[in-house]
Amino acid sequence: MKRNEKYLYRALRFVFKPLIHLVYRPEIIGREHIPSEGGAIIAGNHKHAFDPLLVDISTKRVVRTLAKKALHDGAFGFLFRGIGSIPVDLNSKGNSSALVAALQVLKEGELINVSPEAKRNFTDELLLSFKYGAVIMAKKTKSPIIPYAITGDYKLFSKNLKIVFGEPVQMEDMKLYEANKELYRRIMELLVSSMEKDVLQQKHITTYDEWDASERG
Repeated sequence: MKRNEKYLYRALRFVFKPLIHLVYRPEIIGREHIPSEGGAIIAGNHKHAFDPLLVDISTKRVVRTLAKKALHDGAFGFLFRGIGSIPVDLNSKGNSSALVAALQVLKEGELINVSPEAKRNFTDELLLSFKYGAVIMAKKTKSPIIPYAITGDYKLFSKNLKIVFGEPVQMEDMKLYEANKELYRRIMELLVSSMEKDVLQQKHITTYDEWDASERG
């Protein structure tokens, strides 16, 4: 990461961290699972635009987020580019440039935050289907994946917003399908265990195999 990007990132986190704690009062559980050094992938569900900020304030390390290209091209694109986030074109099938950039970040010993769902979940599904980017990165660089689950509401003085980090998992000895299925299972288990029961009852749980079958047609 370039020095100016790191300075801007830390400056913005210095500003936003107390604001997020004041406004949303999030509970952060399992932050000790994020390694203090070395490359790693942080991967979880995506429910709100502020999810990356919640991940950022959960560790003292710099976290490089994969963000949709539209944000980099928008009015505040200079901020996304300035903090070293990696643009992902959601209309591109392979996103080879984003993958190459993310792999380099991991090889340099930094943290990557990625949303395997690839978009915000506005549905009644507990989890959407997963893209393969996170597990491809993990296998190619032998980096651990730290799963996380975000539950609750981004509301003023919220009393239920929570992010839970699970134990790191190594994927290099798994086949891609099994690795992605395992990541899906771990994030789902974190969601089920941390989500309020009345909210969970309103969710539909689609298994990884069911998603895969529906996408294969």
